[in-house]
Amino acid sequence: MDHVSTVVGQWGAERPELDVSPLLVIGRIHRIAARLTPELVEVYARHGLGEGDFDVLATLRRQGPPYALTPGELGERTIVTSGAVTKRVDRLAEKGLVQRRRSASDGRSRSIVLTSGAGGSSTRRWTNTSPTRPGCWPGSTPTSGPPWVTCWPGWLRPWVPETTRRLVRHTGARPGPTTPVRPSGYR
Repeated sequence: MDHVSTVVGQWGAERPELDVSPLLVIGRIHRIAARLTPELVEVYARHGLGEGDFDVLATLRRQGPPYALTPGELGERTIVTSGAVTKRVDRLAEKGLVQRRRSASDGRSRSIVLTSGAGGSSTRRWTNTSPTRPGCWPGSTPTSGPPWVTCWPGWLRPWVPETTRRLVRHTGARPGPTTPVRPSGYR
C-alpha cells in the first residue's frame, strides 16, 4: 500500500460518507510531479535555464519554422500571464536565445523568435531531460511510453469547457487550438 492509499483509507475510517477516491489519482499525480520537478530543474539549470525559460524555448521550437509566436500566443500556449511571458522573454533575449522582431505585416506587433542556435539547443535540452527518455517510466517501453498515458485525454475531456472558461476568466488568455488545459478546480 502506498502513501496515497493510506491517506484514502484513513479518510474512509474517519469520514466514511465522503468519497475521497479522486485523491487516489490526484495524490499520485502530485507525488509524481514532486518527484520529477527537481530532476527537470537540475537539467534546465545545467543549460542555464529555469522551468519557465525552457517552456518558452520548447513552445517556440515545436511551432516549426520560423519558430515564432506573438507574446499573446506564447501566453496562451504556456498558460501564463503577459507579465510572466515578458520576464521569460527578457531572460532568454539576454542569453541570445530569442529575439523580438517587428511584424512585417503590422509594425505595431512583435514576434518572439528563436535565434539560430536556440532551436537545436532546445531540442537537445528536451531530449536530455530524463522523463522524455524512452523507457524511463515504470511499465513503459521505448515505443509505447507509459501504459496509462493513453487514458488521460479521455479523463481530461469532460473538464475542457470549464477549464477553458476559467483560463480566460483568470488570466485573460484566449486559448488556441494547442493550448493545454488543466483540470477543473485548478487555480
